[in-house]
Amino acid sequence: MQHYETLFVIKPTLTEEEMRGQIDRVKNIIADNSGELQATDEMGMRKLAYPIEKNERGFYCVVYFKANGDTVSELERQLRYNEEILRFMTVKYTNKKEIAQYEKMVAKVSGASNESKAEESAQAPSEEA
Repeated sequence: MQHYETLFVIKPTLTEEEMRGQIDRVKNIIADNSGELQATDEMGMRKLAYPIEKNERGFYCVVYFKANGDTVSELERQLRYNEEILRFMTVKYTNKKEIAQYEKMVAKVSGASNESKAEESAQAPSEEA
């Protein structure tokens, strides 16, 4: 299995729940086609370099995963026909240096998501009665 990274931009007009559904849909496509999801980096709403379909902004998300070529083909096919996705790009990591950098990015994203979950649980009021 090869190492891949897919960046996709979701339309800014969607609700938080609909954006979450689009991200889950991408994760499910990878899982359903025998891919291994490594990490997800939701970068948030950002200004686009140029307007796309009259949108000035977009919600950026990066998914790191291991898969074979058929999984990537199916993912890109479904992203291409999804009207809620403005743009997407998939990068394949092949040599040792690239894979080492890939592992660092996955560790960084995984560490950041673990820290944010810990902060959320620490900030949540305890329900002791």
